[in-house]
Amino acid sequence: MSTRTTGTTRRLAVAAAATLVLSLGATACGSDGGKSSSTSAAASANSAGSTASAAGGGVPKASGAITVFAAASLKETFTELGKKFEAANPGSKVTFNFGGSSALATSINSGAPADVFAAASPATMKTVTDAGGASGQPATFVKNTLTIAVPKGNPKHVAGLKDLTASGVKVALCAKEVPCGAAAQTALKAAGLDLTPVTLEQDVKGALTKVELGEVDASLVYKTDVRADAAKIDGVDFPEADKAVNDYPIAALAKAPNKDGAAAFVAYVQSPEAKQVLTAAGFQAP
Repeated sequence: MSTRTTGTTRRLAVAAAATLVLSLGATACGSDGGKSSSTSAAASANSAGSTASAAGGGVPKASGAITVFAAASLKETFTELGKKFEAANPGSKVTFNFGGSSALATSINSGAPADVFAAASPATMKTVTDAGGASGQPATFVKNTLTIAVPKGNPKHVAGLKDLTASGVKVALCAKEVPCGAAAQTALKAAGLDLTPVTLEQDVKGALTKVELGEVDASLVYKTDVRADAAKIDGVDFPEADKAVNDYPIAALAKAPNKDGAAAFVAYVQSPEAKQVLTAAGFQAP
């Protein structure tokens, strides 16, 4: 073999070796690059997934103290709903202030600390919304109808509104500014009657108590109140009640100390579980 041939052969071998090294290097880089790229994509996906989960996940359960101002006629049902809400939201504590809706609205507008307001009429809720006290639009969650409350056995044999005007029949009504009082006036007007009560009460429970104690022979209250006190009171329905049905609105308050808790309670009151409790007590669906 000549020297020229040997040199040529050596150059070809070196070139082949260099090509092999470059090929292996490219393959290795391609493999690492693919792995790094996949890892980066996975990390980005995980990050995006976490962000989406945080942004679109379920609303956290309510916690902390929640103060609810509610119409007196809601006392029994809201007390029950409060317990159910607390059971479903460990760490939460619902406190109620029951009373005449107009008085509660005045307290809220005067700065009383509260998270939720549930009124027995749109008119009393309006005094709060007009003052900018509500957070968002109030929602009507139930309706209620009047009935005549009489002592067990109905000793005066009251059969309708006209009987309340009979001589010797003592009647208690809610004050006109209270939702049950405004509804009573609407019903009496529909019947064409002028009734002078022996007492005017500031909430429906006050009017009912007068019957319980035997201080009056009858009072105009809500059907739900008579049902809640059925062991002591009888109810007498009358057709004019259909002219005086009250809507009950509820709203979270703008200055609620516990805004998340307020929103959660308002949502719960409108839930199927809460509606079942309310309708069982005699309230009507809105």
